[in-house]
Order: sequence, then C-alpha cells, then structure tokens
Amino acid sequence: MQELDSQFEIEESEISQKDKKKATTSIWVSAFVNLCLAIVQIIIGIFSHSQGLVADGIHSLSDLGADFVALVATWKSKQAADTTYHYGYKRYENLASLILGALLLVVGIGMLWSAVQKLQNPESIPTVQIIALWAALGALIAKELLFRYMLAIAKLVKSSMLIANAWHARSDAASSLIVAIGILGNILGYSILDPIAALIVGFVVGKMGWKFMWDATQDLLDRSVSHEEVVSIGKEIGETEGVIRFHELKTRKTGDMILADVHLEIDATITVAQGHEIAKRVKQNVMSKHPVLYIMVHVDPVYID
Repeated sequence: MQELDSQFEIEESEISQKDKKKATTSIWVSAFVNLCLAIVQIIIGIFSHSQGLVADGIHSLSDLGADFVALVATWKSKQAADTTYHYGYKRYENLASLILGALLLVVGIGMLWSAVQKLQNPESIPTVQIIALWAALGALIAKELLFRYMLAIAKLVKSSMLIANAWHARSDAASSLIVAIGILGNILGYSILDPIAALIVGFVVGKMGWKFMWDATQDLLDRSVSHEEVVSIGKEIGETEGVIRFHELKTRKTGDMILADVHLEIDATITVAQGHEIAKRVKQNVMSKHPVLYIMVHVDPVYID
C-alpha cells in the first residue's frame, strides 16, 4: 500500500513548516478576536439599544464560524496525495471559500431583513446609549489591525483562502465604521441612522459573500486561470529547447495551485528517450517558475521539412 501511495505523489513547492504554523496561528488569533468582539458587541448592543452594534456582533460571530472552516480547510488541504485523491486535497480550500461565502450571504440577508423591519416602523427606534459608540470604535480598531496581520500572513504563505479571510476582516472594519457613524447619528437625534447603518452592513456582507461563492464555484467547475497566466505558462513551454510548437494548453485551479495539460510538437526523427527528456524539461521549467501543481504533457511527433 505504501508503494501504491507513493505512485500518486505529486511534486509541488510546499511552504515551510514555519509558514504553515504561521497560517494556523493567524486563524486562531482571528477566532479569538472575533469571539471576544462578538460577545462584547452583542451584549453592549442589546443593553444600549443599538441594532447596528448587534448586527455587527452577529457579523463577528459569523466570522468565528468562517475561521473554523478556514482552519479545517488549511489542515485538510495540506495532506499529501493518496490512492483516493490522486491530485491531493487542495480543493478543500475552494470548498471552504464556497462555504465561507454562503455563510456571509446568509448573514447579510438576515441583517437586511432586520434593518428593513425597523425602517418600516421608525417610531419604534430607541435612542442609543453612548457606550455603543465606544464599543463600535473599539471593534473598528481591532478589526483593522486583525486585517493587516492576517493579510501579511496570507501573502507570505500564498493562500487565496486566507487572503479572502483577511479581506473578510477588512469588511468587518468597514462595517464597524458604518455602525459607529450610525450610532453617532442616533445619539445626535437622527434615530433612523442606526438601522440604516445595519442595512448598509448587511448589504456589504451579502455582496462579499456572493463574490466569494461565485469565485469558489467557478474554480470548482474548472474555470481556467487568467489569460495572462496562461500566456506566461505558454511562453515558458515554447521557449523550452526541443519544443517546435505546442497546442491545447488547458488549465484549472485546485486550491491555490494550477493543474495543466498541453500537447507538445517535437521532431519525429528523434528517439523516444530524447522526446521524453524534452517533455521532462517542459514539466520542470513550468512547475519551478509558476504555481503549477502538476502538468500533463502529451507528445505529438512532427516531421520537419
């Protein structure tokens, strides 16, 4: 069984164990911050009569669920290829992004519904206590700092899922700013501004959730990588010694990596061994210079006039 497992191992540029630890630590830090913020925001929001702060607290609570999804995906996607998953488990990252997006979309719709109900009955909107403003400003600072920390780690380990999670934190900071403005307006006598802030937060959260869902779905449906990336990979193939031409270059995503297929046209008069060496050089060149997990190379012999 061990020999069979090794048959399906795929060459890839793994991030160092130190970077993996940093990625996991960043998720745990995010989870702890979001748990603390959710508790504080919801409790203060209820007692200070701020719908916007409660909405922001629920948003932070959804972030905690998102952190859990990201943590599981980060652990699972790093497992090596085996006899069940010949290309490894990296698509767990795409699946996690899909779940994260769905979570955000549902939370956003819930916020919108609650805010609309309040706006339909403006006379029922209470005056918000000033402690809610300080809580919103504190959440704003905490989320902005969390965003900067998480984005730095995500770029270091080159994980689109962690980058998405980091920008999720930035959306939280933006929502806290809107909530703070709404609370301030309510305190100054414009009571309707608090549910309006909740409405805006709901829209922002829902829109971001839809974007994450759409991108993850497209990747799971084998959407090609960007045209620029395809051209760059093609250039690497075309410049490899021994390749006359190439065609049918196809790409798809698996996590943050790329799977590719290509047909090479090589001199039909050379030996099979020489043709194999050319295909091997193409594979090595592409995988060493691009985030390509694996490239399937098919050789087509052509006669040169």
